[in-house]
Amino acid sequence: MRASRVALGALLIAANAATAQAPSTDIFLAPLRRVRDSIVVGPAKNITRRAGYDNQPSFTPDGRAILYTAVADGQSDIWRYDIDAKRTSQLTHTPESEYSATVMPGGRRMSVIRVERDSTQRLWSFSLDGSDPQILLTALKPVGYHAWLGAARLATFVLGNPATLHVIDSDGSGDTIRARDIGRALQRVPGKDAFSYTHRDSAKAFWIMTQPLVGEGEAVLVKAPSDNEYHAWTPDGVLLTVTQGKLVRWNRAIDATSGWLPVADISAGVKNISRLAVSPDGKWLVFAAEPASP
Repeated sequence: MRASRVALGALLIAANAATAQAPSTDIFLAPLRRVRDSIVVGPAKNITRRAGYDNQPSFTPDGRAILYTAVADGQSDIWRYDIDAKRTSQLTHTPESEYSATVMPGGRRMSVIRVERDSTQRLWSFSLDGSDPQILLTALKPVGYHAWLGAARLATFVLGNPATLHVIDSDGSGDTIRARDIGRALQRVPGKDAFSYTHRDSAKAFWIMTQPLVGEGEAVLVKAPSDNEYHAWTPDGVLLTVTQGKLVRWNRAIDATSGWLPVADISAGVKNISRLAVSPDGKWLVFAAEPASP
């Protein structure tokens, strides 16, 4: 479907000419390392560098490549960037639009949000080379974002008023609504049988929350910055986000409304930093942002 859309500042993706007004975002990659208790971030490199929408980056399990969404001429497809080779390749070439690629448990396929020809948004999977599309969740729609919680269990953001958090098995069974009025960040918490997400309170502020993979109950971690609802975890369990161009980390010892400590200023040459991810080996930080100048 040639007319796909990218929802701006609201919930997510849909299908109309609004894609043409999407911000011109690129994907930036920076080396990351731990020095005792500190996190050191190196200079960020623009790995897409083109006019248009490049966003929603995620790492492959070996940390050697990044999958991302690219929109060109109103069409959204999944692309791959190989870090060592510095090589970019297009994976999907379909008349539909694909977003939010994530390598599935087992490492042989990737799951995506697909905007179908009638504008239905559902979860599909592809081989890692972009071939063999298969629908995963037939009944659940419209799906906007997702995160794998285990070999056959995932969390999904389902559009609505309000948006809802569903935890569901990959065969479509066991669908439960875990939270309402959530944001777009869904993450498995490393080293714990839990996942994190953002919840919007009555004042429209976002809070980063956790829930166990099995059973009920939620816990508040910390208030998200007012300018960024996204967050990411390092492999050893450090919670990161970005505010006012600075990478910050959560300090559990500080109260939940102000528990962020500065890590590094990553604002050089960029503005409006949004989605971020840390590689599974902890060596790389990737984020989406608008270039500060053309």
